[in-house]
Amino acid sequence: MIKLYNTLTKKIEEFKPIEQGKVDIYSCGPTVYWYQHIGHMYAYIHWDTLVRFLRYSGFKVKWVMNITDVGHMVSDEDTGEDKMEKGARREGLTVWEIAGKYIDQFLESLEFLNIQKPDVLPRATKHIQVQIDLIKRIEKNGFTYKTKTGLVFDTTKFSGYADFAKLDLKKQISGSRVEIDPEKKRPWDFLLWVTNQPKHIMQWDSPWGKGFPGWHIECTAMSTKYLGEQFDIHTGGLEHIPVHHTNEIAQAYGAFGKKLANYWLHNAWLTLKNEKMSKSLGNMILVTDLIKRGFEPMHFRYLVLTSHYHKGLVFDWKALKAARVAYQRLVQMIKEWKEEEEKSATQERMTKTEKFRQKFLEKISNDLNYPEALAVVWEMAKSNIPSPDKLDLILDFDQVLGLGLAKQSKTKLEIPKDVQELVEKREKLRKQNKWQEADEVRQQIAKLGWKLEDTNRGSKIKPV
Repeated sequence: MIKLYNTLTKKIEEFKPIEQGKVDIYSCGPTVYWYQHIGHMYAYIHWDTLVRFLRYSGFKVKWVMNITDVGHMVSDEDTGEDKMEKGARREGLTVWEIAGKYIDQFLESLEFLNIQKPDVLPRATKHIQVQIDLIKRIEKNGFTYKTKTGLVFDTTKFSGYADFAKLDLKKQISGSRVEIDPEKKRPWDFLLWVTNQPKHIMQWDSPWGKGFPGWHIECTAMSTKYLGEQFDIHTGGLEHIPVHHTNEIAQAYGAFGKKLANYWLHNAWLTLKNEKMSKSLGNMILVTDLIKRGFEPMHFRYLVLTSHYHKGLVFDWKALKAARVAYQRLVQMIKEWKEEEEKSATQERMTKTEKFRQKFLEKISNDLNYPEALAVVWEMAKSNIPSPDKLDLILDFDQVLGLGLAKQSKTKLEIPKDVQELVEKREKLRKQNKWQEADEVRQQIAKLGWKLEDTNRGSKIKPV
Protein backbone atom coordinates (compact mmCIF):
# COMPACT_ATOMS: atom_id res chain seq x y z
CA MET A 1 0.00 0.00 0.00
CA ILE A 2 1.36 3.42 -1.01
CA LYS A 3 0.56 6.25 1.40
CA LEU A 4 1.07 9.93 0.62
CA TYR A 5 0.53 13.16 2.54
CA ASN A 6 -2.24 14.95 0.66
CA THR A 7 -2.34 18.73 1.13
CA LEU A 8 -5.94 18.63 -0.08
CA THR A 9 -7.09 16.55 2.91
CA LYS A 10 -4.25 17.54 5.30
CA LYS A 11 -3.47 13.90 6.12
CA ILE A 12 -1.54 10.84 5.00
CA GLU A 13 -3.83 8.58 3.02
CA GLU A 14 -3.72 5.53 0.80
CA PHE A 15 -2.96 6.34 -2.82
CA LYS A 16 -5.66 5.12 -5.19
CA PRO A 17 -5.26 6.12 -8.85
CA ILE A 18 -8.25 7.09 -10.92
CA GLU A 19 -7.50 4.32 -13.40
CA GLN A 20 -6.03 1.06 -12.18
CA GLY A 21 -2.39 0.60 -13.18
CA LYS A 22 -2.05 4.15 -14.49
CA VAL A 23 -0.89 7.39 -12.80
CA ASP A 24 -0.99 10.90 -14.24
CA ILE A 25 1.24 13.52 -12.59
CA TYR A 26 1.59 17.25 -13.14
CA SER A 27 4.51 19.17 -11.64
CA CYS A 28 4.91 22.93 -11.53
CA GLY A 29 8.07 23.58 -13.52
CA PRO A 30 10.58 26.40 -13.99
CA THR A 31 10.08 30.02 -14.94
CA VAL A 32 12.89 30.33 -17.46
CA TYR A 33 14.05 33.89 -16.87
CA TRP A 34 17.07 32.94 -14.73
CA TYR A 35 19.19 29.99 -13.64
CA GLN A 36 17.63 26.97 -11.95
CA HIS A 37 19.70 26.54 -8.78
CA ILE A 38 20.03 23.55 -6.46
CA GLY A 39 17.07 24.80 -4.43
CA HIS A 40 14.89 24.26 -7.49
CA MET A 41 16.59 20.96 -8.28
CA TYR A 42 15.87 19.75 -4.75
CA ALA A 43 12.18 19.63 -5.68
CA TYR A 44 12.70 18.01 -9.06
CA ILE A 45 14.87 15.24 -7.57
CA HIS A 46 12.08 14.36 -5.16
CA TRP A 47 9.41 14.32 -7.88
CA ASP A 48 11.71 12.27 -10.10
CA THR A 49 12.03 9.65 -7.37
CA LEU A 50 8.23 9.67 -6.99
CA VAL A 51 7.87 8.91 -10.70
CA ARG A 52 10.62 6.27 -10.53
CA PHE A 53 8.97 4.58 -7.56
CA LEU A 54 5.54 4.46 -9.19
CA ARG A 55 7.02 3.01 -12.37
CA TYR A 56 9.03 0.51 -10.34
CA SER A 57 5.76 -0.48 -8.63
CA GLY A 58 4.25 -1.37 -11.98
CA PHE A 59 2.25 1.78 -12.79
CA LYS A 60 2.22 3.33 -16.24
CA VAL A 61 3.10 6.94 -15.43
CA LYS A 62 2.56 10.05 -17.56
CA TRP A 63 4.53 12.97 -16.14
CA VAL A 64 3.84 16.51 -17.33
CA MET A 65 5.82 19.57 -16.23
CA ASN A 66 5.18 23.10 -17.53
CA ILE A 67 7.75 25.66 -18.60
CA THR A 68 6.67 29.22 -17.78
CA ASP A 69 7.88 31.73 -20.35
CA VAL A 70 5.21 34.43 -19.98
CA GLY A 71 2.84 35.90 -17.39
CA HIS A 72 4.76 35.16 -14.17
CA MET A 73 5.16 38.44 -12.32
CA VAL A 74 8.09 39.06 -10.00
CA SER A 75 5.72 39.11 -7.01
CA ASP A 76 4.16 35.73 -7.93
CA GLU A 77 0.85 37.58 -8.05
CA ASP A 78 -0.98 39.86 -10.50
CA THR A 79 1.14 42.99 -10.52
CA GLY A 80 4.69 44.11 -11.09
CA GLU A 81 7.06 43.22 -13.88
CA ASP A 82 6.91 40.04 -15.90
CA LYS A 83 9.89 37.86 -14.95
CA MET A 84 10.69 37.12 -18.59
CA GLU A 85 10.87 40.82 -19.49
CA LYS A 86 13.03 41.47 -16.45
CA GLY A 87 15.44 38.77 -17.57
CA ALA A 88 15.54 40.11 -21.12
CA ARG A 89 16.30 43.64 -19.95
CA ARG A 90 18.99 42.39 -17.56
CA GLU A 91 20.92 40.58 -20.27
CA GLY A 92 20.14 42.65 -23.33
CA LEU A 93 18.46 39.72 -25.07
CA THR A 94 14.97 39.13 -26.42
CA VAL A 95 12.48 37.31 -24.20
CA TRP A 96 12.64 34.40 -26.62
CA GLU A 97 16.42 34.21 -26.36
CA ILE A 98 16.19 34.36 -22.57
CA ALA A 99 13.70 31.49 -22.60
CA GLY A 100 15.92 29.38 -24.85
CA LYS A 101 19.03 30.04 -22.78
CA TYR A 102 17.48 29.05 -19.47
CA ILE A 103 15.50 26.12 -20.82
CA ASP A 104 18.85 24.69 -21.96
CA GLN A 105 20.34 25.33 -18.51
CA PHE A 106 17.36 23.63 -16.85
CA LEU A 107 17.57 20.57 -19.10
CA GLU A 108 21.33 20.35 -18.53
CA SER A 109 20.77 20.37 -14.76
CA LEU A 110 18.19 17.57 -15.10
CA GLU A 111 20.70 15.49 -17.04
CA PHE A 112 23.52 16.14 -14.56
CA LEU A 113 21.34 14.95 -11.67
CA ASN A 114 19.95 11.91 -13.49
CA ILE A 115 16.43 13.36 -13.34
CA GLN A 116 14.24 11.77 -15.99
CA LYS A 117 12.94 14.26 -18.51
CA PRO A 118 9.16 14.56 -18.04
CA ASP A 119 7.07 12.90 -20.75
CA VAL A 120 5.64 16.29 -21.72
CA LEU A 121 7.37 19.67 -21.19
CA PRO A 122 4.86 22.21 -22.56
CA ARG A 123 5.77 25.88 -22.85
CA ALA A 124 3.16 28.48 -21.91
CA THR A 125 3.77 30.56 -25.06
CA LYS A 126 3.11 27.49 -27.22
CA HIS A 127 -0.29 26.99 -25.57
CA ILE A 128 -1.87 30.44 -25.70
CA GLN A 129 -4.97 29.25 -27.58
CA VAL A 130 -5.43 26.40 -25.10
CA GLN A 131 -5.41 28.98 -22.29
CA ILE A 132 -7.83 31.28 -24.14
CA ASP A 133 -10.22 28.38 -24.73
CA LEU A 134 -10.14 27.46 -21.05
CA ILE A 135 -10.74 31.06 -19.97
CA LYS A 136 -13.71 31.25 -22.36
CA ARG A 137 -15.16 28.17 -20.68
CA ILE A 138 -14.70 29.69 -17.22
CA GLU A 139 -16.34 32.90 -18.45
CA LYS A 140 -19.25 31.02 -20.01
CA ASN A 141 -19.88 29.33 -16.65
CA GLY A 142 -20.23 32.73 -14.97
CA PHE A 143 -17.02 32.86 -12.94
CA THR A 144 -15.53 36.09 -14.30
CA TYR A 145 -15.90 39.86 -14.50
CA LYS A 146 -13.94 42.58 -16.30
CA THR A 147 -11.96 45.46 -14.84
CA LYS A 148 -9.45 47.97 -16.16
CA THR A 149 -6.70 45.35 -15.65
CA GLY A 150 -8.36 42.56 -17.63
CA LEU A 151 -10.58 39.54 -17.08
CA VAL A 152 -10.81 38.58 -13.41
CA PHE A 153 -11.83 35.33 -11.72
CA ASP A 154 -14.69 35.92 -9.27
CA THR A 155 -13.73 33.84 -6.23
CA THR A 156 -17.17 34.28 -4.61
CA LYS A 157 -18.51 31.84 -7.20
CA PHE A 158 -16.32 29.12 -5.68
CA SER A 159 -17.37 28.63 -2.05
CA GLY A 160 -14.34 26.46 -1.26
CA TYR A 161 -11.75 28.99 -2.42
CA ALA A 162 -10.11 29.41 1.00
CA ASP A 163 -10.19 25.74 2.03
CA PHE A 164 -7.05 24.37 0.34
CA ALA A 165 -4.65 26.81 2.01
CA LYS A 166 -6.88 27.52 5.01
CA LEU A 167 -6.89 31.19 4.07
CA ASP A 168 -8.39 33.75 6.44
CA LEU A 169 -9.94 36.01 3.84
CA LYS A 170 -11.18 38.46 6.47
CA LYS A 171 -7.58 39.46 7.08
CA GLN A 172 -7.02 40.18 3.41
CA ILE A 173 -7.09 43.91 2.73
CA SER A 174 -7.17 45.73 -0.56
CA GLY A 175 -3.67 46.05 -1.93
CA SER A 176 -2.17 43.41 0.36
CA ARG A 177 -1.71 40.89 -2.44
CA VAL A 178 -2.42 42.90 -5.56
CA GLU A 179 -2.23 46.44 -6.77
CA ILE A 180 -5.34 48.40 -5.87
CA ASP A 181 -7.91 48.25 -8.67
CA PRO A 182 -11.14 50.10 -7.81
CA GLU A 183 -13.05 47.77 -10.11
CA LYS A 184 -11.78 44.59 -8.47
CA LYS A 185 -14.37 43.28 -6.03
CA ARG A 186 -11.94 41.54 -3.69
CA PRO A 187 -8.15 41.76 -3.36
CA TRP A 188 -7.78 37.99 -3.75
CA ASP A 189 -9.74 37.82 -7.01
CA PHE A 190 -7.11 37.14 -9.68
CA LEU A 191 -6.47 37.85 -13.33
CA LEU A 192 -7.06 35.26 -16.03
CA TRP A 193 -6.11 37.58 -18.89
CA VAL A 194 -4.18 40.87 -18.60
CA THR A 195 -5.09 43.74 -20.96
CA ASN A 196 -3.78 46.91 -19.28
CA GLN A 197 -0.07 46.58 -20.12
CA PRO A 198 0.32 47.77 -23.74
CA LYS A 199 4.13 47.91 -23.43
CA HIS A 200 4.37 44.23 -22.51
CA ILE A 201 6.55 42.57 -25.17
CA MET A 202 4.59 39.32 -25.45
CA GLN A 203 0.94 39.92 -26.33
CA TRP A 204 -1.77 38.03 -28.19
CA ASP A 205 -5.24 38.83 -29.50
CA SER A 206 -8.11 37.51 -27.39
CA PRO A 207 -11.87 38.02 -26.91
CA TRP A 208 -11.02 40.40 -24.03
CA GLY A 209 -8.49 42.49 -25.90
CA LYS A 210 -4.81 42.27 -26.75
CA GLY A 211 -2.81 41.03 -23.80
CA PHE A 212 -1.34 37.97 -22.17
CA PRO A 213 -2.44 35.19 -19.77
CA GLY A 214 -2.08 35.27 -16.01
CA TRP A 215 0.42 32.87 -14.51
CA HIS A 216 -2.13 30.58 -12.85
CA ILE A 217 -4.19 29.77 -15.95
CA GLU A 218 -1.27 28.19 -17.81
CA CYS A 219 -0.95 25.30 -15.35
CA THR A 220 -4.66 24.50 -15.36
CA ALA A 221 -4.77 24.73 -19.15
CA MET A 222 -1.72 22.57 -19.86
CA SER A 223 -2.32 19.99 -17.13
CA THR A 224 -5.88 19.33 -18.32
CA LYS A 225 -4.86 19.34 -21.99
CA TYR A 226 -2.41 16.50 -21.45
CA LEU A 227 -3.92 14.68 -18.47
CA GLY A 228 -7.67 15.33 -18.69
CA GLU A 229 -10.09 17.35 -16.56
CA GLN A 230 -9.14 15.41 -13.42
CA PHE A 231 -5.89 13.58 -12.75
CA ASP A 232 -4.08 11.78 -9.95
CA ILE A 233 -1.19 13.85 -8.54
CA HIS A 234 -0.18 17.51 -8.65
CA THR A 235 3.19 18.49 -7.16
CA GLY A 236 4.88 21.77 -6.29
CA GLY A 237 6.60 23.74 -3.54
CA LEU A 238 5.04 24.88 -0.28
CA GLU A 239 5.09 28.44 -1.62
CA HIS A 240 2.54 27.47 -4.26
CA ILE A 241 -0.18 26.55 -1.77
CA PRO A 242 -1.70 29.94 -0.76
CA VAL A 243 -1.88 31.57 -4.20
CA HIS A 244 -0.88 29.57 -7.26
CA HIS A 245 -2.37 26.19 -6.39
CA THR A 246 -5.36 27.74 -4.66
CA ASN A 247 -6.09 29.58 -7.91
CA GLU A 248 -5.50 26.49 -10.04
CA ILE A 249 -8.12 24.65 -8.00
CA ALA A 250 -10.56 27.55 -8.39
CA GLN A 251 -10.02 27.70 -12.16
CA ALA A 252 -10.64 23.98 -12.58
CA TYR A 253 -13.85 24.27 -10.58
CA GLY A 254 -14.93 27.21 -12.72
CA ALA A 255 -14.24 25.31 -15.95
CA PHE A 256 -15.18 21.73 -15.08
CA GLY A 257 -17.10 21.85 -11.81
CA LYS A 258 -14.78 19.40 -10.04
CA LYS A 259 -11.42 19.16 -8.31
CA LEU A 260 -8.36 19.26 -10.52
CA ALA A 261 -6.20 16.58 -8.85
CA ASN A 262 -6.94 13.98 -6.20
CA TYR A 263 -3.55 14.24 -4.46
CA TRP A 264 -1.51 17.39 -3.94
CA LEU A 265 2.11 16.90 -2.82
CA HIS A 266 4.29 19.80 -1.71
CA ASN A 267 8.00 19.86 -1.01
CA ALA A 268 9.60 22.03 1.64
CA TRP A 269 12.69 24.04 0.69
CA LEU A 270 16.40 23.59 0.50
CA THR A 271 17.74 26.43 2.61
CA LEU A 272 21.05 27.94 3.63
CA LYS A 273 21.11 28.43 7.41
CA ASN A 274 17.31 28.66 7.40
CA GLU A 275 17.37 31.17 4.56
CA LYS A 276 15.67 30.26 1.30
CA MET A 277 18.02 30.13 -1.67
CA SER A 278 17.07 32.78 -4.22
CA LYS A 279 18.44 35.20 -6.78
CA SER A 280 17.27 38.21 -4.77
CA LEU A 281 19.31 37.10 -1.75
CA GLY A 282 22.38 36.50 -3.89
CA ASN A 283 22.97 33.02 -2.47
CA MET A 284 22.33 30.84 -5.50
CA ILE A 285 24.35 27.67 -6.03
CA LEU A 286 24.07 25.92 -9.39
CA VAL A 287 24.78 22.28 -10.19
CA THR A 288 27.73 23.48 -12.23
CA ASP A 289 29.05 25.27 -9.13
CA LEU A 290 29.11 21.93 -7.31
CA ILE A 291 31.10 20.42 -10.16
CA LYS A 292 33.60 23.31 -10.10
CA ARG A 293 34.19 22.59 -6.42
CA GLY A 294 35.05 18.96 -7.12
CA PHE A 295 31.72 17.28 -6.40
CA GLU A 296 29.77 15.00 -8.69
CA PRO A 297 26.06 15.78 -9.23
CA MET A 298 25.24 12.37 -7.74
CA HIS A 299 26.77 13.47 -4.44
CA PHE A 300 24.10 16.18 -4.29
CA ARG A 301 21.36 13.77 -5.32
CA TYR A 302 22.42 11.44 -2.52
CA LEU A 303 22.33 14.35 -0.05
CA VAL A 304 18.81 15.28 -1.18
CA LEU A 305 17.63 11.71 -0.57
CA THR A 306 18.80 11.91 3.03
CA SER A 307 16.00 14.45 3.59
CA HIS A 308 12.24 13.97 3.56
CA TYR A 309 10.56 16.04 0.86
CA HIS A 310 8.04 17.35 3.37
CA LYS A 311 10.74 18.61 5.77
CA GLY A 312 13.28 20.19 3.41
CA LEU A 313 17.04 20.35 3.76
CA VAL A 314 19.52 22.81 5.25
CA PHE A 315 22.41 22.75 2.78
CA ASP A 316 26.04 23.23 3.73
CA TRP A 317 29.31 22.07 2.20
CA LYS A 318 30.17 19.86 5.14
CA ALA A 319 26.97 17.87 4.63
CA LEU A 320 27.72 17.57 0.92
CA LYS A 321 31.22 16.26 1.72
CA ALA A 322 29.67 13.63 3.98
CA ALA A 323 27.27 12.68 1.19
CA ARG A 324 30.23 12.36 -1.18
CA VAL A 325 31.98 9.98 1.20
CA ALA A 326 28.83 7.87 1.61
CA TYR A 327 28.22 7.76 -2.12
CA GLN A 328 31.82 6.84 -2.92
CA ARG A 329 31.68 4.13 -0.30
CA LEU A 330 28.61 2.63 -1.99
CA VAL A 331 30.36 2.71 -5.35
CA GLN A 332 33.47 1.07 -3.91
CA MET A 333 31.44 -1.67 -2.22
CA ILE A 334 29.66 -2.40 -5.49
CA LYS A 335 33.01 -2.78 -7.24
CA GLU A 336 34.14 -5.21 -4.54
CA TRP A 337 30.87 -7.17 -4.68
CA LYS A 338 31.24 -7.55 -8.45
CA GLU A 339 34.56 -9.29 -7.89
CA GLU A 340 33.00 -11.93 -5.63
CA GLU A 341 32.33 -15.32 -7.16
CA GLU A 342 28.65 -16.10 -7.78
CA LYS A 343 27.20 -19.15 -6.01
CA SER A 344 23.94 -20.97 -6.52
CA ALA A 345 21.07 -19.29 -4.75
CA THR A 346 19.47 -21.08 -1.83
CA GLN A 347 16.00 -20.65 -0.36
CA GLU A 348 17.55 -19.07 2.73
CA ARG A 349 19.42 -16.53 0.60
CA MET A 350 16.31 -15.71 -1.42
CA THR A 351 14.29 -15.20 1.78
CA LYS A 352 16.85 -12.77 3.25
CA THR A 353 17.07 -10.89 -0.01
CA GLU A 354 13.31 -10.54 -0.26
CA LYS A 355 13.09 -9.26 3.32
CA PHE A 356 15.42 -6.38 2.49
CA ARG A 357 13.51 -5.63 -0.69
CA GLN A 358 10.19 -5.51 1.14
CA LYS A 359 11.64 -3.37 3.91
CA PHE A 360 13.04 -0.91 1.36
CA LEU A 361 9.69 -0.63 -0.42
CA GLU A 362 7.78 -0.28 2.86
CA LYS A 363 9.84 2.79 3.76
CA ILE A 364 9.25 4.47 0.41
CA SER A 365 5.57 3.50 0.42
CA ASN A 366 5.21 5.43 3.67
CA ASP A 367 5.00 8.93 2.16
CA LEU A 368 8.24 8.57 0.19
CA ASN A 369 10.51 8.17 3.19
CA TYR A 370 13.83 8.05 1.36
CA PRO A 371 16.01 8.71 4.43
CA GLU A 372 14.75 5.49 6.00
CA ALA A 373 15.01 3.69 2.65
CA LEU A 374 18.68 4.68 2.49
CA ALA A 375 19.11 3.30 6.01
CA VAL A 376 17.82 -0.03 4.69
CA VAL A 377 20.39 0.15 1.87
CA TRP A 378 23.18 0.49 4.41
CA GLU A 379 21.71 -2.21 6.65
CA MET A 380 21.70 -4.54 3.66
CA ALA A 381 25.24 -3.53 2.65
CA LYS A 382 26.58 -4.38 6.11
CA SER A 383 24.64 -7.64 6.41
CA ASN A 384 26.09 -11.12 5.96
CA ILE A 385 24.18 -11.99 2.82
CA PRO A 386 26.45 -12.94 -0.11
CA SER A 387 27.97 -10.16 -2.19
CA PRO A 388 26.19 -11.15 -5.44
CA ASP A 389 22.85 -10.75 -3.63
CA LYS A 390 23.91 -7.36 -2.28
CA LEU A 391 24.86 -6.28 -5.78
CA ASP A 392 21.53 -7.40 -7.24
CA LEU A 393 19.60 -5.65 -4.47
CA ILE A 394 21.37 -2.33 -4.60
CA LEU A 395 21.10 -2.10 -8.38
CA ASP A 396 17.43 -2.98 -8.07
CA PHE A 397 16.93 -0.29 -5.40
CA ASP A 398 18.72 2.20 -7.61
CA GLN A 399 15.94 1.99 -10.17
CA VAL A 400 14.07 4.09 -7.62
CA LEU A 401 16.92 6.08 -6.07
CA GLY A 402 18.35 7.12 -9.42
CA LEU A 403 21.93 7.37 -8.14
CA GLY A 404 23.44 5.90 -11.29
CA LEU A 405 25.26 3.22 -9.30
CA ALA A 406 25.52 0.70 -12.14
CA LYS A 407 27.31 3.23 -14.31
CA GLN A 408 29.44 4.61 -11.47
CA SER A 409 30.59 1.16 -10.40
CA LYS A 410 32.34 0.75 -13.76
CA THR A 411 34.40 3.89 -13.32
CA LYS A 412 37.63 4.34 -11.42
CA LEU A 413 37.20 5.47 -7.83
CA GLU A 414 38.04 9.16 -7.53
CA ILE A 415 39.91 10.11 -4.37
CA PRO A 416 39.48 13.76 -3.29
CA LYS A 417 42.57 15.88 -3.81
CA ASP A 418 42.99 16.67 -0.10
CA VAL A 419 42.82 12.96 0.80
CA GLN A 420 45.29 12.00 -1.94
CA GLU A 421 47.75 14.65 -0.71
CA LEU A 422 47.54 13.21 2.82
CA VAL A 423 48.17 9.69 1.47
CA GLU A 424 51.28 10.90 -0.33
CA LYS A 425 52.44 12.80 2.75
CA ARG A 426 52.05 9.68 4.88
CA GLU A 427 54.06 7.59 2.41
CA LYS A 428 56.95 10.08 2.60
CA LEU A 429 56.84 9.99 6.41
CA ARG A 430 56.88 6.19 6.39
CA LYS A 431 59.93 6.15 4.12
CA GLN A 432 61.63 8.49 6.60
CA ASN A 433 60.68 6.09 9.45
CA LYS A 434 58.58 8.83 11.08
CA TRP A 435 55.99 6.34 12.23
CA GLN A 436 54.22 8.48 14.82
CA GLU A 437 53.72 11.38 12.40
CA ALA A 438 52.60 8.94 9.71
CA ASP A 439 50.02 7.52 12.12
CA GLU A 440 48.70 11.01 12.85
CA VAL A 441 48.21 11.55 9.11
CA ARG A 442 46.36 8.23 8.93
CA GLN A 443 43.99 9.54 11.61
CA GLN A 444 43.43 12.72 9.57
CA ILE A 445 42.55 10.57 6.58
CA ALA A 446 40.12 8.55 8.70
CA LYS A 447 38.38 11.74 9.86
CA LEU A 448 37.76 12.56 6.20
CA GLY A 449 35.96 9.24 5.78
CA TRP A 450 38.69 7.10 4.21
CA LYS A 451 40.45 3.94 5.36
CA LEU A 452 44.06 2.98 4.61
CA GLU A 453 45.18 -0.63 4.32
CA ASP A 454 48.92 -1.31 4.11
CA THR A 455 49.77 -4.23 1.80
CA ASN A 456 52.93 -5.69 0.27
CA ARG A 457 52.13 -3.64 -2.85
CA GLY A 458 51.71 -0.39 -0.97
CA SER A 459 48.85 1.42 0.71
CA LYS A 460 45.31 0.77 -0.46
CA ILE A 461 42.64 3.40 0.25
CA LYS A 462 38.86 3.10 0.21
CA PRO A 463 35.87 4.88 1.76
CA VAL A 464 35.06 3.90 5.35
